[in-house]
Formats: sequence, structure tokens, C-alpha cells
Amino acid sequence: MSATSCVIPVIKSPKDYQVYRISANDSNRLAIIFDSTNANTSLTCCIEIFDVGGQTPPNRHQWAVEMFFVLKGEAIAMCDGKSATIKAGDSLLVPPTGTHLIKNTGSTRLYTLTVMVPNEDFSELIRSGIPTELDEEDMAVLGRVNALMPC
Repeated sequence: MSATSCVIPVIKSPKDYQVYRISANDSNRLAIIFDSTNANTSLTCCIEIFDVGGQTPPNRHQWAVEMFFVLKGEAIAMCDGKSATIKAGDSLLVPPTGTHLIKNTGSTRLYTLTVMVPNEDFSELIRSGIPTELDEEDMAVLGRVNALMPC
């Protein structure tokens, strides 16, 4: 029998996330969970938090695939002139070179788990922004504060 090694996985919780607003006028914040800085791999995994009415600027990636999983809220997703409504539980996969944007159309904040592979300098862009923090509302969604409450 050969020797095997066990790699301890990296575990993070919302209190460990580093949160940024890419620029001062942006209506969304990104809470980095894993990226090339802290996970030694070419991916960016973050929670994207959109204020009511907030949206990403139209953007595209040369090589990266970007996936959004809606944790809470509802939005319009646009890609290359096509649009679709997305809501909690929906997933959206944007192929490389697709010009896309997400706009919060709900009456509450929109939360997405956003994953981009490969990183394509996405986490560097986020980290070059303005540091901020998760607030009480964010922690209620991400920290599962009420997960054990009766319905």
C-alpha cells in the first residue's frame, strides 16, 4: 500500500471575506471568497451584492467563463443583446467574449455567487477597488443567521 497525503481544505466564512467596491460610483460590492491570492489557483469566486436598481457595467472576458448563481433577489441578465429574468435558485453561465451585464430589478438587494475561470485579472481588478465591509443585512443572508428559525 502506498502512502497517501491528505490536503486540508481551505474553509472560509463570511467574516473572512474581503469586500470591495471596484469604483466609488459602483452600485455593487464584491466579497472575495477564493481567488489566486488566497487559493493558489486561477479562479475568482465571490459573492456579488447589488443594491436595489444596481447593475454591473457591460463587460466581457476574452478567455474566462463566468457563472452566476442567484442566492437572493431577482434580476435581468443581458448577454450579446439577449435578456432573461433570473431569480433565487437560477444559474447563469456566460461564455468567453459574451458582452454581459446583470441588473437588480427586485425590491431588495441581489446576491449572487459569482465564479470566473480562469481568473483573467478579475480578482486583481476587485482588489484594486475601495475596501468596504459586509453589513448586518449581508450577514443575515450569507451567515445563515435565520437558517434554523421555524417558517
